[in-house]
Amino acid sequence: MTAWVPSDALGCRILCGTEHATVRYVGSVPPTSGIWLGVEWDDPQRGKHDGTYEGTQYFKCRHPRGGSFIRPNKANFGVDFLTAVKDRYGLKDDDDVQHETENTLIFGKKTVEFVGMDSIAEQQSQLNRLVDISVRECAVSHAGQKEEISRTCANIRHINLSRNLISSWETVTAIASQIQNLETLNISENKMKFPSTPTPVSSVFSKLRILALNQTEIMWTEVLFCAPGWPALEELYLTSNNITVLERPDNVLQTLKLLDLSDNQLLDGNQLHLIAHLPRLEQLILRNTGISSIHFPDAGFGCKTKMFPSLKRLAINDNKISQWSSINELDKLPSLQSLQCHNNPFMDTEKNPETLRQLIIAKIGQLEVLNKSEILPAERKGAELDYRKIFGSDWLAAGGNWNPEKNKPSEEFLTAHPRYLSLCLKYGAPEEGELKGQQPLTLKNQLLKSMTIQRVKGLLYRLLKIPGSELKLSYESSKLEGKEVELDNDLKPLQFYSIENGDCVLVRW
Repeated sequence: MTAWVPSDALGCRILCGTEHATVRYVGSVPPTSGIWLGVEWDDPQRGKHDGTYEGTQYFKCRHPRGGSFIRPNKANFGVDFLTAVKDRYGLKDDDDVQHETENTLIFGKKTVEFVGMDSIAEQQSQLNRLVDISVRECAVSHAGQKEEISRTCANIRHINLSRNLISSWETVTAIASQIQNLETLNISENKMKFPSTPTPVSSVFSKLRILALNQTEIMWTEVLFCAPGWPALEELYLTSNNITVLERPDNVLQTLKLLDLSDNQLLDGNQLHLIAHLPRLEQLILRNTGISSIHFPDAGFGCKTKMFPSLKRLAINDNKISQWSSINELDKLPSLQSLQCHNNPFMDTEKNPETLRQLIIAKIGQLEVLNKSEILPAERKGAELDYRKIFGSDWLAAGGNWNPEKNKPSEEFLTAHPRYLSLCLKYGAPEEGELKGQQPLTLKNQLLKSMTIQRVKGLLYRLLKIPGSELKLSYESSKLEGKEVELDNDLKPLQFYSIENGDCVLVRW
């Protein structure tokens, strides 16, 4: 019996058991009889060759052992969208009802809760009640009958189509064109073809606000080709797509508030300049993008850049930034409030995490949240005063002076410490007495009620050089008649323990 093969099988995505693959060849393979499918596996370990058999190359693979020949009856070419919805939500005979527990949808690093699948399968009797739909891993490959979706699923607003068998952007458009109020679309983990020329503007995605295209092999140029059709898009997730170069978006993506380019190895930090003029971009996620430096050449010392005018939240974790100069540059961003920067080489220059945090706070004046931890006013003041003292001797050696007319530190010093002069204006220049035998921090100034126990231990480490793990803190209060209270929760602030001025903090090791 001959298995059915779609007329457009070339380039189709298929399932063979639980393995995903792309059809690269349909035809005979002499000396055997019958039709074969030449497939390139997503997992190259599943393959046997590069598309060459008995000296004849039938197709090409990216990996030298990423290909195989399989018979058509081993290939699952998938189902249409509506069939998958009915199967997933149990809208079939009672015997076929399947209970699903998956109820979350992930965009980049953000998790969005969806309506519980169990309750929907049991309660929904009509497809047109569905608003949030997840058909992740349901082997969806095509839209199905024309207008069938619009007739039966009129109220859909959010769709999770991730990890299916969609092979082209045309298929996505064919599905979306039947959904009038589509706001959220996740088509991640579908290896597909995207337009190679600008697409005609249509109203298909006119209300789309959130789009996830993670692991789809889309290139930035293809994003720009499709972008005219996304006039209201606010969040775009493009992680793990092998994007290396960017281009300036002209008259597209102007409504974008969030862009996630994580896990794409960008050519260099200058690529960021090409997306720096998106007027509404508030959040930029650049985890593991390979960037080693950040620079805004349009602005000098103490000035704000015209780039990224609305950027409030920036994530640059897991990169190769090795110089503090890149952190200095972030102070030029006019709207920056939150920064995540864990796992970069520059952080290895300071062993004490508390000191490291204070240096970053002092260098970026308007920062309110660092590595997901709020910067309270008292912490900022302490960090800036400390910074002013620590580098006071360097300031004097570089030409700094208490006399304003003679205060002309070298350009080298200002390059390394661009906020130093503004800190001197804010708090006054460090006095000579402060710089003699200075300690990085003094407990008298820093034991503030809002500080956590962990922060206090960090300060003590700097003064005593004893690791926080070996320190035991407690306090005595006159109100407690000599009773000693252990400060045993590192995450709690001092005020949690009702410490007041005049109380005595005891340090043991």
